[in-house]
Amino acid sequence: MPTEKLITFESDDDLIYDYFNLKFDPSSDLCATDGNFDASSSSDEELVGDSLSEEEMEKLIKAIDERKKLIATLKAQPWPMKKKLSTLRKSQAFIEKYEGILGKTNRRRLYTCKAMMTKKWMKFQRHFNNFKMACVPWEMKIKEIESHFGSAVASYFILLRWMFGINIILFCLSFGFVMFPEALMGLPYGSIPRKTIPREEQAIASNLDIIWDIEGYLKYSIMFYGYYNNQRTIGWLRYRMPLCYFLVGVAGMAYNFIVVIKTMARNTSEDSGEDDNNFNYSWKIFTSWDYLVGNPDTANSKFAYIATTFKEALCEEKLGRKDESIRMKVFIRVTANILVLFILGGSGYLIYFVVHRSEKFIYDGMNHFSWWERNEVNIVMSLLTTFIPMLFDAIGIWENYHPRITLRLQLVRVFTLYVGNLYSFIIAIIDQISISRGQEEAMKLNLTIWEANMYNKSLAQNSTGVPIRVDPADVPRGPCWETMVGQEFVRMLISDTVTTYVVILINDFARAVIIRCINHCWCWDLEYTFPCYSLFDVSGNVLTLIFNQGMTCMGTFYAPCLPALNLIRLQTSMYLQSWGVMCCNMPHPRIFKASRCSNSYMSLQLLILFVSTLPTIFTIVALRPSFDCGPF
Repeated sequence: MPTEKLITFESDDDLIYDYFNLKFDPSSDLCATDGNFDASSSSDEELVGDSLSEEEMEKLIKAIDERKKLIATLKAQPWPMKKKLSTLRKSQAFIEKYEGILGKTNRRRLYTCKAMMTKKWMKFQRHFNNFKMACVPWEMKIKEIESHFGSAVASYFILLRWMFGINIILFCLSFGFVMFPEALMGLPYGSIPRKTIPREEQAIASNLDIIWDIEGYLKYSIMFYGYYNNQRTIGWLRYRMPLCYFLVGVAGMAYNFIVVIKTMARNTSEDSGEDDNNFNYSWKIFTSWDYLVGNPDTANSKFAYIATTFKEALCEEKLGRKDESIRMKVFIRVTANILVLFILGGSGYLIYFVVHRSEKFIYDGMNHFSWWERNEVNIVMSLLTTFIPMLFDAIGIWENYHPRITLRLQLVRVFTLYVGNLYSFIIAIIDQISISRGQEEAMKLNLTIWEANMYNKSLAQNSTGVPIRVDPADVPRGPCWETMVGQEFVRMLISDTVTTYVVILINDFARAVIIRCINHCWCWDLEYTFPCYSLFDVSGNVLTLIFNQGMTCMGTFYAPCLPALNLIRLQTSMYLQSWGVMCCNMPHPRIFKASRCSNSYMSLQLLILFVSTLPTIFTIVALRPSFDCGPF
């Protein structure tokens, strides 16, 4: 293929024009070897530079710019490698020579300075982009998982990293504007009743079972709503704590919605422009490998990633051509949906039964019952949200949908389960709030009687005597339902986290160890038949992330520590689950490309945020705050 001239001149009469025509033409004899560019003496360069007119100078500048554009787009040209290297050498020599000529003319020193600054800026941008990529947390870990397990599994870890970034902002808001100012400028522990453990609880306040139940010293700390004072301003800065507490709660909710909506808009704009159906296999075969890879481990990961992308494409092609009996397919899928409805109904009834059973414990007092009975609701909800998605996975395999459709169905089913659990949990909390408000009215009467007794006792003494001093631990106080709600959210987050980690250690790690140890002496192949290595449950883990983020958004107003706890949970989950995936799981036999699933995750996140925000707004607007705790 003949190469076109980069610049065409209007006239060939002038010898200088002919000279530059030959220089600009890559097929000319002067450009055949690199040595020809070095043959001209410096005096010739100065002569050429001084003899150029303004029009000739502009054409030369344009030619240099064209060569630079050619170098920038050379990698994407469909040329043989020999031609690319030859063109690159010629263009670089041309630019080096004639930029020097431009620099030796007094009229073009500004252009030389501009060209130098452009090079420096491009180099800075390249290094800065490399720095930004190095600062992305867990990037190489996620790339390694994607290379072995496909983009569907990697999408979960990308979502986890995205939520980690959101919770960093939420933690900075709650800690920087609420928790830290209260700890620094507020009244210290033991100064007033709301910041003091009652006398009857002090002996057991540091016991392990009390700490595990989020009682004792944890309850009377900056972690919960009831610890904060209702003074208009605190400290020497006159910090307006009630106002900041309310604004931080509103800002946290608004930030969650804004980030999710912006992410959905960006994903939509990116997905609308992608078209990966034209020459799919040709692009993968000829352009997948990165020839700049020099690390053996990186090369192995890249090889595994390319193999996985081929499996994804072939699987999609195979499923697109698959033909089965329509009647049998409809029968199986209708039966599967009936089973799903029975499972959802059974789990809803179980939660309803446990919630109403817990009301008896609240009336009689939680201290009179065992640890299991006190935490029955949280444990049952954690077990249901852990094992019901496994049943949905088995049903999804039976339905035999396309893997992407199966994932979306799993998300919808597990989301329905989570929403049912969430609202059952909210109903239980509202019942507890009603009971606490009844106890609060009785406590107001008792507190009035106690204050009258203390007043009468002070009058009985000599008026010149020392006033009676009452320790804050001995002052009766009413139940703080806001702190109780915050405790329930913290318990739910901790119990769900512990359940997830125990399932990883037992279902993934212990199962893999047993299969590896006894497979050589068993009757059949345990690795490829039954029980085989576990698969990574994308839908269940994604919904767990989304559900916990909704719980964090809903409970932060009553427990400012929730973003910090969720941040710790996300960080430990990244390391533990990535280790479990790489060491204990096997790739799914029906992998698929998950680029179209990101907005599905964001849609569910937006819906769960909306569902979670409504109860919080209701409690803030409709319920009267406790009279002796909290900033309001």
